[in-house]
Amino acid sequence: MASVCDQENQMIGAVYESFNDQIKISNSLPIPRPSPDGVVVKIMATGVCRSDWHGWRGHDDDIKQFLRKCGPPFVPGHEASGVVVEVGPDVRKIRVGDRVAIPFILSCGKCRECGDDRKRPTVCENQHQPGFTMWGTFAEYCAVTRADRNLKIIPDGVSTIEAAALGCRFTTAYRAVLQQGQLCRDGNDSSDEKTIAVFGCGGLGLSCIAIAAAFGARRVVAVDVSSDALRKAKELGATHTVLATISNPSKDYDPQNNTVYQDIMKISDGVGADLTIDAGGFEQTCLDAVWSCRRGGRMVQVGLPSSPPKIPMSRVAGREISIVGSHGFSSVEDSSGISALDHILELVKTGKLRPKMLVDREVSLEEGVQELMNMNKTSPLGIVMITNFRAGINCKL
Repeated sequence: MASVCDQENQMIGAVYESFNDQIKISNSLPIPRPSPDGVVVKIMATGVCRSDWHGWRGHDDDIKQFLRKCGPPFVPGHEASGVVVEVGPDVRKIRVGDRVAIPFILSCGKCRECGDDRKRPTVCENQHQPGFTMWGTFAEYCAVTRADRNLKIIPDGVSTIEAAALGCRFTTAYRAVLQQGQLCRDGNDSSDEKTIAVFGCGGLGLSCIAIAAAFGARRVVAVDVSSDALRKAKELGATHTVLATISNPSKDYDPQNNTVYQDIMKISDGVGADLTIDAGGFEQTCLDAVWSCRRGGRMVQVGLPSSPPKIPMSRVAGREISIVGSHGFSSVEDSSGISALDHILELVKTGKLRPKMLVDREVSLEEGVQELMNMNKTSPLGIVMITNFRAGINCKL
């Protein structure tokens, strides 16, 4: 499975030299080799995620550390799937030719958080992350460490595009809604008495909408400043939509004059939402999520904040609102030998979850890079998926 640049052991990829610098397409990057416990994956699909934008803008400490240690350039990208083309000598479960889903958290299995006492691989103390702690998936090939522990073989009936959508946003949403948000205690039962409100309907927020609807929430409320995003949310299962306005979060929050808060109170019969999720990561979406949460309810922060919000902690304490962080998703098996990623892949295979509905369009690598840089001023509707690394590229053969 050679790439068009394989004759010189080179590949096509997107790189940047420094934060906020122009992201360029290179046709002379070295094809990686696997670590002893890792594999090399030929990338078939990789999503353009706002987390990649945060990294490029200099908001991520792992990328800063990588650049200090290894120097530029850096390859972004972390939401991907592909075909294994080479395996390390210690790999036993994954073989050349396997189609694999790549979770963006590659936990170690050895630290305190991964151990039997805590079993929290999502906050592994020594986690590897493509596109953050190492070169990412905006390239023809990616070296993935800890393959046996973290990679999952894609079952027949699930496309590489669907599997790539599971790499970050869809699985991150699954954890935020079902595991951290406890919409369903065990991820299997319906929750037909609960109201969930999702603030920010980009790819992550829309994924939260789809999962909440699939698992039977009584009311699924989508909140966004974009009418187009809200229309997409309705397609994915939102029962109610609230069109927000861009406001000045530096002003004191006034619930009586806040239309988002008032609308959610009306939708929830004056109680507030049982579960609120900030999927936008903006100060206003965070504040709206806290204020709109019912007494004894739960607010999950899953969007990455670019500035610290002013949380009304007296309200949180007085109403016993639980605020929970949600970072990502683990593909590691539980005591039954089944991982949540196995469960999600099966739900995709049976059609209960349809991540492909979130894919707005497929693009070339060059177009995907432009989409990422355009996030300075806009957000794509749904997931933009890079599936062509060669369009418009002249390789040095």
